[in-house]
Amino acid sequence: MTHGARLPLALGLVLLVVFAFTLFTTPEGQLNWLLEVGPGLVGLIALAVSYRRFPMTRFVYVAVFLHVLILVYGGYYTYAKAPLGEWARVAFGWSRNNYDKVGHFAFGLFPVFVVREVLLRKTKLERNGWLVFILINVIFGFAALYELFEWGAALALDPAGGDAFLGTQGYVWDAQSDMLYAGIGATVGLLTLTGLHDRELKRLLG
Repeated sequence: MTHGARLPLALGLVLLVVFAFTLFTTPEGQLNWLLEVGPGLVGLIALAVSYRRFPMTRFVYVAVFLHVLILVYGGYYTYAKAPLGEWARVAFGWSRNNYDKVGHFAFGLFPVFVVREVLLRKTKLERNGWLVFILINVIFGFAALYELFEWGAALALDPAGGDAFLGTQGYVWDAQSDMLYAGIGATVGLLTLTGLHDRELKRLLG
């Protein structure tokens, strides 16, 4: 095992333990867990399969790790019942549990750097405003695609299961606000973490 492989391997093993515990103990059913965590699982498999051919920065592996933990927390309780969101609802007097907005913010904050790294290493795009524009719009596109996936899954499920997965809590603009939060997450990430990502890229590529 190479030195560079130790961090992603360690993070992967931690996630396997988390998966095993949460999948079989979730109070909301394993189907909901799989629906919520499934996109993260697909991403992890893609990173593992492509590791030898295209290893990524430590920054990306840590970002994916944190993102998946957020997904697992939402999948374990469902986003509408997440205790952290319930605490915030009571503390700030909100009318709904807004943990789903944390999830969608993370949907932009972390994956944008996966896309950024691939584009910088595999295309001739430069570090300028056009790259930022493309990245934010890619995230908006992924967010819209995920909303379509949620809609399709909800139609295929029984009404109770579909509602638990969607987690709209009666908010008619839930899908649109979810996409907005993903865009905000991507923007905040690019504004605050680009320098750190660039340093990790320089360290990886030499």
